Amino acid sequence: MRRSPRARRSSGNARSKRLLAVVGTLAVFGGIVAVTQISSAGDRRTTTRAAAASCVAPSPGATSNIGSSTTQTWQNGRWVRNHWGDGQMSVAECQSVKAGGTATNANTNAAPAGSTIACPDVASKLPQVPAAAKAEVDRNLELLKTQINEANKRLAAEGRNGGQFIQNAILGPLADKRRATLSRIATAIGRVAQRPQGLEQLATCQLAVGANPNAGNNNGGNNNGGQNGGNNNGGQNGNNGGNNNGNGLGVLAKDCGNSRLQPHDGFQNGNRCVSTAFGEVGAAANNPSLLITQFPNQVQRNQAFQLRVTTRNLVRDRFLAAGQGGYYLESSLLNGQGLVRGHFHTACRMLNSTRQPPNPQDVPAFFVATEDGRGGSQPDDVIIQVPGLPQAGTAQCSVWAGDGSHRIPMMERANQTPAIDVVRIQVN
Repeated sequence: MRRSPRARRSSGNARSKRLLAVVGTLAVFGGIVAVTQISSAGDRRTTTRAAAASCVAPSPGATSNIGSSTTQTWQNGRWVRNHWGDGQMSVAECQSVKAGGTATNANTNAAPAGSTIACPDVASKLPQVPAAAKAEVDRNLELLKTQINEANKRLAAEGRNGGQFIQNAILGPLADKRRATLSRIATAIGRVAQRPQGLEQLATCQLAVGANPNAGNNNGGNNNGGQNGGNNNGGQNGNNGGNNNGNGLGVLAKDCGNSRLQPHDGFQNGNRCVSTAFGEVGAAANNPSLLITQFPNQVQRNQAFQLRVTTRNLVRDRFLAAGQGGYYLESSLLNGQGLVRGHFHTACRMLNSTRQPPNPQDVPAFFVATEDGRGGSQPDDVIIQVPGLPQAGTAQCSVWAGDGSHRIPMMERANQTPAIDVVRIQVN
């Protein structure tokens, strides 16, 4: 299912393919729905592990390729934060936050304390360097390191001047320098072998945030974990249909009271019962929606590319880090205008077959959760930077909305399409 980034033409065949892609993605993420279908506010058992009780190792594929769990880009007058692996942190990062490490106000324009500049690795993206070009390539690789070090020094000294300054005075000039250096590397190789393509895609750098910027702002670690997990009005909701008699539908369960599974504790573990209430659902006209409005039809292996995501009715200001026990921990919340508070996810995975559904447990080649404090009833854009996909084949890139605790937001009616979009990109 390939579409031009300049036009989204529709046809019966295209609509069928798009529907199949969305249905397949919903099936993969159906675990989200399946888990929450047996959830409510009631769990009569005591949760023995508080959400912030300990730091756990991140799940496979949760770490970024630049060594930080959160990166930031300056877009349209605000920082856009990408949380790799849904905000999972290394054990060291988690321990730093719990010990009172850096926690940044998500709405500040200044660079978060402890931020550094992170750039795509160039050496690993180069083809075999001919011996005749090696000396010149090595000199320029060292120059790239020097450029980053100099930019980091200026960031440490002047990062307080705000995001626009950082973009215009530090990140922008750094990208120009890197672009020129990358061109020299390509030219050096091209004199004696085939010139490498796409190196200019590695010029743009981002801010890497040492500690999760919402650790203190969104109460990811202390968001009433014990109360939501074990004492969330369990007695009032009942089970097996409870006070509402299941609307005469033979409801099997409405809470975790009779479940044989352990209580879910906010960390990403299966075979658990989630007691957190579904929360608030908005009116149909206020339910979230999104679309991938620009993407490439094809890219080369390890070539960086962009996805333009446009959201509507999604206030991107709630993100409880999974690494701090914020998964399925918070009920869905609306703002004063009845819009969902949350964020959105982006994932790209390689398809082994276009005839059979992929394995749901496989880790995607790319995955981030994005929040920036923006979003509302009018459509607005966010650019997602994908650093490249290492494997050739067909990539399925998906974007879907999440509430503060990562569930797909609820819709007023069953026949509304959830806030999700999917495209396929050929990786050569």
